[in-house]
Amino acid sequence: MTERLPLWAEHLAVFDTETTGVETASARIVTSTIALVGPGGEVTERYDWLIDPGVEIPEPAVRVHGISTEVARASGVDPAVGVAQIIEQLAAMIERGFPIVAYNAPFDLSLLRAEAARHGVTWLEPLSPVLDPLILDKQFDRYRKGKRTLVAVAEHYGVELGTAAHDAGEDAIATGRVLQAIARKYAASLPGELPELHQAQIGWAAAQAASFQDYMRRARDPQFVADGGWPLRTNG
Repeated sequence: MTERLPLWAEHLAVFDTETTGVETASARIVTSTIALVGPGGEVTERYDWLIDPGVEIPEPAVRVHGISTEVARASGVDPAVGVAQIIEQLAAMIERGFPIVAYNAPFDLSLLRAEAARHGVTWLEPLSPVLDPLILDKQFDRYRKGKRTLVAVAEHYGVELGTAAHDAGEDAIATGRVLQAIARKYAASLPGELPELHQAQIGWAAAQAASFQDYMRRARDPQFVADGGWPLRTNG
């Protein structure tokens, strides 16, 4: 294992959301964090949002992230304002040369795209480069058994999640540190430039989805379809 961190992984713009649900087309953002993580995993900048999603926050979602409808209504910003600010900050990070890092990127980014459309906010084009530790971990340690949740993968790479899992800030920062651990371990096998790495993940994500779809059709549901779109879902 090499200890040298590739140059492209020294400064990462990490991103996460906590939401009202799990369907990217209909769920709303409740909290979000964008932070800049430095070479040692330190946080050098951080931007947080609490948003009033404009709908009731279901109790199962409250149990995950701890934000109730009452708290969001009392203290959250208007969703159109919050979504616009998030997209503007992501665009600024890309403009400054930092890749966007998100764990299971198609969930958070597709949900953000749906929110942008819902509130008439201009979407971020092109959305690149993006780095996704979930795709990279599956690609380079594909035969490891066990879950691939952020909690499980962070533990595997020796990254502490902080005091509150399912907190957008804690999860975003841990995601960046996991990415750096993967970058160190597999530096010799990873493309050396961000555009090539972004493009490689598109192919890896599609292949991983196709493999999972094949397994599910053989084992459980002959009609199962896995969306292999990355960093945005193909459908929704």
